[in-house]
Amino acid sequence: MHNNRVLIHGVEVKPVRIYVDERGIVAEILRRDDPIFEQFGQVYYATCNPGVVKAWHYHKVHTDYLYCIHGATKLGLYDGRSESPTYGVTNTFILNSFNHLVVKVPPGVLHGNMCLGDEPCILVNVPTHVYDPTDEFKLDPFDPSIPYDWAVKSG
Repeated sequence: MHNNRVLIHGVEVKPVRIYVDERGIVAEILRRDDPIFEQFGQVYYATCNPGVVKAWHYHKVHTDYLYCIHGATKLGLYDGRSESPTYGVTNTFILNSFNHLVVKVPPGVLHGNMCLGDEPCILVNVPTHVYDPTDEFKLDPFDPSIPYDWAVKSG
């Protein structure tokens, strides 16, 4: 689940079905008949080392579908689209073995993640388009114009 009252416009969340038996598990991450699915571009995974923040970036063309397959991560989103009804809204999702969610991140929404815990996390991404470096726009993870706190909350 996310800890925000308002989801950013265009962001969608899909609980992942987990099938468990004595042999192991199967997790259906994304199906073409899922209501949140648009189109297939490619599949890849990226790791993030403990305590590292990999942010911010956004795309003008493609949508990302993000799912944590190993470890734990704090996924941060910020709506920097001035024409959006949720302009300025942030969302946070904690993705781990207890919270199986696919988060759909539409074009223009800044996003990034921070590895939680003492082992690398692995995020799978199923974007709608093949990676194009000219469609990736990056900002500093601690850019003061983005009202987001990467700190881990304790207590």
